Amino acid sequence: MNPLSHPSVKAYQNQAAAPDPTPANAATLKAIARKAGAVDAGLIDLDREPVLPHKEDLLGVMHDTQSLMVIALKLDRTPLRSLSHSVADQEFKQVMDQAKIVQKNIVEALSSQGIKAVAMPAGFPMEMKRWPAQVWLTNEKLFAQEAGLGSMGHNRLLLHPVHGAAVLLGTLLLATDCDAYDRPLETDPCLGCGLCAKVCPTGAIKAQGGFDFTSCYSHNYRERIGGFLNWLEQVVESKTTAEYRSRVSDGETFSMWQNLAMGSQTRCDRCMAVCPAGEAAVGEFAQDPKAYVRHYQKPFAQLAETIYAVKGSDAEAHVKAHFPHKTIKPISNGLRPLTVEMFLSSLPRIFQAGQSHGIDTVYHFTFTGRETATATVTIRNQTLTVQDGLQGQSDLAVTADSRTWINFLAGEANLLLALVTRKIRIKGSPKLMKNFARCFPS
Repeated sequence: MNPLSHPSVKAYQNQAAAPDPTPANAATLKAIARKAGAVDAGLIDLDREPVLPHKEDLLGVMHDTQSLMVIALKLDRTPLRSLSHSVADQEFKQVMDQAKIVQKNIVEALSSQGIKAVAMPAGFPMEMKRWPAQVWLTNEKLFAQEAGLGSMGHNRLLLHPVHGAAVLLGTLLLATDCDAYDRPLETDPCLGCGLCAKVCPTGAIKAQGGFDFTSCYSHNYRERIGGFLNWLEQVVESKTTAEYRSRVSDGETFSMWQNLAMGSQTRCDRCMAVCPAGEAAVGEFAQDPKAYVRHYQKPFAQLAETIYAVKGSDAEAHVKAHFPHKTIKPISNGLRPLTVEMFLSSLPRIFQAGQSHGIDTVYHFTFTGRETATATVTIRNQTLTVQDGLQGQSDLAVTADSRTWINFLAGEANLLLALVTRKIRIKGSPKLMKNFARCFPS
């Protein structure tokens, strides 16, 4: 039987109208989002510059995607400011659950108007099969900024003009053009108060700008992703129960259980809790800045707690210098590249500027074997640059079999043996190699 001769196909062909090429009304789309429970919504086209790196992924989800709707849901600041982090986590979980319902209702409302849409998963779950490469399909913060929902603060959170940092974001793909698209805000909600930098226990947020991804990640995501890998490896490596308990406290084991049983937890959301940006929070700060700091920033700073930091990292140094009453738990961040390409692309994110003090070195890397690549890495003035190819004169040249190098980074290949067998060769002072490793503790 020819499928096209089926009665249901015939009935559709007899009744189907030609597709309406008219762009969807932006005001109507936003009204649907607000009615479903979003406090704000914005629209951007698929070819907007910040979207382009994700365009292939998005078209893989829905091939006829033409626009993106970004929505914001409000978080209540009061539980976020609690010293009992379970209270803050409950607020996050409740709003995340609410977001799923809101997005589902928006999709159904759009469908009733003949607009196909898909709600993208925000946060977790992610495309973990792509780990440790980019595991997310969308970048809600950048999308929301383009959609006029806020601007990026020093704390790397989107600051909404009304609700400040206390928002949770979501993205929906729309199979339609819109008659109007939003643009970034002209006024930045960030007050420049620096409270997020002062309250950050790991020093990840820099008062002068900049953000140390690994310092934040290693502590805040201790029960997630890399932290989970590190915990699991400690389980495997422990020969006895006593050895395991010497590595991991009962409280840490229970915390990991809680994360697995109750859903993903975070350890620190203080940059969100203390931020006075947005019309809903700025009044309290403007009336009495000193009282604001006393009530919301100082209690976190004075809290005795455990901070997870990689040994030899900027985070470890920051805790010792600024929060000596807090306990440092040395950990591995669980970050390890699986390819040379990942190794080179990850260097700017994991570079520890504080550990590079006094280093002024140009490194040439030549990789052979399964992967071939050349790159120039320059560390100077506590900054790092990575360039394709061998640029200029090097102070240290490293030639390595690509698989041996990746195994060495994972702790699965002995450096001395690799040097003896010439799987890894260096030309220059070995001290420069130690300096390089110092900038990337793991």
